[in-house]
Amino acid sequence: MPGAPRDSRLHRRLVDALYVEAMVLADEARAYFDEQGRAERESLAPLSRVAFSCESLKVTTRLMHVIAWLLTQRAVFAGEMRAREALDPSRRLGEAPVTDPAALADLPPQARALVTMSGDLHRRVARLDQAQVSEAIAASPVQALQERLALAF
Repeated sequence: MPGAPRDSRLHRRLVDALYVEAMVLADEARAYFDEQGRAERESLAPLSRVAFSCESLKVTTRLMHVIAWLLTQRAVFAGEMRAREALDPSRRLGEAPVTDPAALADLPPQARALVTMSGDLHRRVARLDQAQVSEAIAASPVQALQERLALAF
């Protein structure tokens, strides 16, 4: 993206596909955690109910970070933002909250699946985010050095 890479159409299609996947997963998570999962949550032990609630928030956080990053990429494609602006730390992919494997094991199967799918989606988008930054640094070592110097002073 910094520049107009040769495979920008492929990148755009990948971003669009990931956006659809993220929106569908967000809708599934909302439906489950707000509606369908209530009965399952109530049948859990008290500590597992707390873990269930925490994991629902973590799923939401992961998905919102992914969706925000994908919307930023779409804004670049639409010409609403420069590619360099998308590299600003405030527009980069946010950190994914960590899920405790022991807490995950106590969750109902559908909750576990949503936690796992949101983590997987976040990891895939994180690789794209990191590749984009690496590509920008490789494209302009002088600019990278200037940015590091600016941060130091």
